[in-house]
Amino acid sequence: MSLLQASSKIAILGGGLMGRLLSLALAQRGHSIDLYDAHGPQGDGAAARVAAAMLAPLAESAITEPGVVRMGQHALNRWPELIGQLNQPVFLQQNGTLILWHRQDQSDAARFFGLLEKNRRINPSLPAMEEKTGAALQECEPALQGRFNQAVYLPGEGQLDNRQLLAALVEKLTTLGVNLHWDSPRELSDFRPGETGQPDFVFDCRGLGARTQWKDLRGIRGEVVRIHAPEVTLARPTRLIHPRYPIYIAPKEDHLFVIGATEIESDDMSPASVRSTLELLSAAYTVHSGFAEGRIVEIATQCRPTLPDNLPAVRLMAPRTMEVNGLYRHGFMISPAMLDVVLELVDHNDSPLAREFDVAVHRA
Repeated sequence: MSLLQASSKIAILGGGLMGRLLSLALAQRGHSIDLYDAHGPQGDGAAARVAAAMLAPLAESAITEPGVVRMGQHALNRWPELIGQLNQPVFLQQNGTLILWHRQDQSDAARFFGLLEKNRRINPSLPAMEEKTGAALQECEPALQGRFNQAVYLPGEGQLDNRQLLAALVEKLTTLGVNLHWDSPRELSDFRPGETGQPDFVFDCRGLGARTQWKDLRGIRGEVVRIHAPEVTLARPTRLIHPRYPIYIAPKEDHLFVIGATEIESDDMSPASVRSTLELLSAAYTVHSGFAEGRIVEIATQCRPTLPDNLPAVRLMAPRTMEVNGLYRHGFMISPAMLDVVLELVDHNDSPLAREFDVAVHRA
């Protein structure tokens, strides 16, 4: 049984990544959409604007749950389809991930790769790691010649440009006639779905903005640095194993690099700390000395909406209302899977994908 009638009037709260993807999918089905967000179209206030937008289920399998990994694999196939529906170009790359480490971190690297191999035995559909040394490493990533003697390549993984995607989604939603209400915060209590003059259905995708009714939500702080470094060319996202936490360098177009790592149990939205910024910049310099002459474009912080088990969830706790939240730091890696879970629930009030991905669906 479908939760929506044909040509329903729908309100979607939250214009971050999940809200925009859901608005697009439902508008394409012929529904009338009103999208509300507390901030503007650039995504200020959304975790999606700050993210590196890496699509790396094998790399993440060392530190996350199998269901999240399966969602990441699902997304690798879905992102080309979703981006193909947009009018504006969006940078999407699937050249794999390269894992690097310094000699003094060899034991940490061995532990990390042991976890990857263990998770690949649990999920045999994950691709095998490929060790790269000497000429093979130089061919894989020429910019690292003479800097590292060995690395591990994870095939099939990817990344996209988060800000290009957010902008392209807004353009497409405008073309489809979606009513975009920027700088217009709303609560679920502002709506009485199903009543005269009200939407037929309400979706809540507000992330941390939904804490007033989803009390278990907490923020996980992240800090990233964006650098323009014309002297550096990397063909794919690179992760450096570090004693405190893995550091990633995600190369976007035109020699723009997103560098990050930090994950702090805090809702603190203050500027980045000196310590974490120095660690990120120093680590990037050890990967390629060309970063020394790069220019810092932005140092940004944001908090990711996270539930106690670090897994996303869906709630159907009130009539004609669905809440989608808890994408944690995996937003771009798992949002296509979460979108497909929601669409199955809309169509059938049930979701085999939710069971496959271990996504909890809570009902009143």
